[in-house]
Amino acid sequence: MNAQTITAAPVRKSLHVNASAARAFDVFTQHIMRWWPPSHTLVKSPLKEIIIEPFVGGRWYQLGEDGSECDNGSVLAWNPPHRLLLKWQLNSDWQSDPNLYTEVEIKFIAESESRTRVELEHRLLERMGEKAGITRERIDSPNGWTAILEAYRQSAEA
Repeated sequence: MNAQTITAAPVRKSLHVNASAARAFDVFTQHIMRWWPPSHTLVKSPLKEIIIEPFVGGRWYQLGEDGSECDNGSVLAWNPPHRLLLKWQLNSDWQSDPNLYTEVEIKFIAESESRTRVELEHRLLERMGEKAGITRERIDSPNGWTAILEAYRQSAEA
């Protein structure tokens, strides 16, 4: 039997935010509940908070109103206000999976004191094996990173 290599192109998104790089980074990392869709949760009870601990090795997790927690991943790089690299440990069924990870890198590029280009790359999707293609389609869909980043932009500019 021949081993088959799965390849999946990274999902890349870019947007402009009318805010400083420091504000754009802060809203993305410390005020997620202002913009993250409440429907995109892994906890069973209503979503209370999403936390990205502000250091390399920090947890990225969701907290339910009942105190339940679900890990999304962890912080691989924390370079405010320029760059954030997250380990995404969700499988193609949107379940936490400590044995699988992809990466989500976000760069905050100051274009002026009040305008920032935000670039997101979700990569290593081939690690999802035979479900890599369908997972890529889902996160690159209008309801995936596109909608999430639009909600983020609106929050950062408010």
